[in-house]
Amino acid sequence: MASTNVAPLFIRMHDADNVAIVANDGGLAAGAVFAGGLTLVERVPQGHKVALVDLPKGAAVLRYNVPIGYALKDIAAGSWVHERLLEMPDARTLDALPIATVRPPPQPALEGYTFEGYRNPDGSVGSRNILAITTTVQCVAGVVEFAVKRIKAELLPRFPNVDDVVGLEHTYGCGVAIDAPDAIIPIRTLRNISLNPNFGGEVMVVSLGCEKLQPERLLPPGTIQIVDERNVADVGTSAEAALDVVCLQSENHIGFMSMIDSVMDMALQHLERLNARRRETVPASELVVGVQCGGSDAFSGVTANPAVGFATDLLVRAGATVMFSETTEVRDGIDQLTSRASSPEVAAAMIREMAWYDAYLQKGRVDRSANTTPGNKKGGLSNIVEKAMGSIVKSGSSPISGVLSPGEKVKQKGLIYAATPASDFICGTLQLAAGINIHVFTTGRGTPYGLAEVPVIKVATRTDLARRWHDLMDINAGRIADGDATIEDVGWELFQFMLDVASGRKKTWAEHWKLHNALVLFNPAPIT
Repeated sequence: MASTNVAPLFIRMHDADNVAIVANDGGLAAGAVFAGGLTLVERVPQGHKVALVDLPKGAAVLRYNVPIGYALKDIAAGSWVHERLLEMPDARTLDALPIATVRPPPQPALEGYTFEGYRNPDGSVGSRNILAITTTVQCVAGVVEFAVKRIKAELLPRFPNVDDVVGLEHTYGCGVAIDAPDAIIPIRTLRNISLNPNFGGEVMVVSLGCEKLQPERLLPPGTIQIVDERNVADVGTSAEAALDVVCLQSENHIGFMSMIDSVMDMALQHLERLNARRRETVPASELVVGVQCGGSDAFSGVTANPAVGFATDLLVRAGATVMFSETTEVRDGIDQLTSRASSPEVAAAMIREMAWYDAYLQKGRVDRSANTTPGNKKGGLSNIVEKAMGSIVKSGSSPISGVLSPGEKVKQKGLIYAATPASDFICGTLQLAAGINIHVFTTGRGTPYGLAEVPVIKVATRTDLARRWHDLMDINAGRIADGDATIEDVGWELFQFMLDVASGRKKTWAEHWKLHNALVLFNPAPIT
């Protein structure tokens, strides 16, 4: 039902735009008159586009001052402009792009901000203190799940400084072409997740025994770092850091409970070390934040994502690391990204990742248009071009200083493009591998998405969603559209909330309810 308490309102993103989105809760009925005299000729749902002027057939429909489509027929001013009236533009070619042409003025360093984190042997900092149990193959998932339940019930209460125990369960490890070129992606993803900062460098593995992904291949010598009295050493030089593996097919195991006992005995040793750790004050530069959107709507690019972009700039100014991802959701703005690259080499790396993904989609005989969901369209996003323009703004305005291929681990500060599919759970899995210790997730349609491995901060794009899902959304960016807060206000709120969550002073709703999605490894290699 259309709102009757507020005057008809629309939001226009750029002066050159010839469409705007209806802001009123419930949308507006035919006959509604906006300030300035524009009259709706038909009902338009909230978040959907209204033509501000007459659009002749073939005219470019502009939002964000970007052609998001071309009119398939004449569209009268005041009409609802939806996906069935638009022909989607072709993807921008990857040739002749602007390369490192944008040089934003340097922003002053943001100093004095800290959080309470856990320092790790490899120099990273965790926001949580979690025992993670790595698995080499899906076959052991049931055993690990059983063991984790017992560890939580019988052991974890004895170690108050340990936040949780998680099994890193996945669908990889055997029945795959493990020597295929692209097999490196799932292997390094699982390897780097095992080394996530929130796990404190305590790595234990449960293996079946006959799988293709053997423990030594997953975590070869030199992977795990420990601290001795002199310096940091690795497993190649220290017997004390030998990889801890429970192999279920070992002849030592007589029966199922023997396997469980082995897992629990090994877990006990790691829990004792984790429990001895304490939080300490560290600079905000130790934050490693992944930003992502899911269940997007037309307000994503108006409220939540711009606020996240503002917070991203604050984090970069504080010396932190921020990753944005979702290749198909930035592909249509590649010129915006290459122009912001800090160097030609960074721009070339982004182009390489886009070209690789274009080819990957072509193998499946689809293109980037397969991204947009029914929920996106119901929320007012007509196609991937429009969605991409609202997605990119999560990256803020800082120079892009680095690029990661899927599954790689971040090794530098600043704003990083971490190439991933746009699938929420695959993107989250790959950002975990990249080394995030905090995750920020914006949504307009609503999703209970969460991760067991890192805190997930949920940002609602609309006040109606924040009201209805009051115990699932952490930040309400819808106040921006309501006129009750600015992008800067919400950006600062999010920045401060990240510091509180990273310090353990606050929990996210996803943590409160223990909501988490399964890890989903990106495996473009063949399955045998």
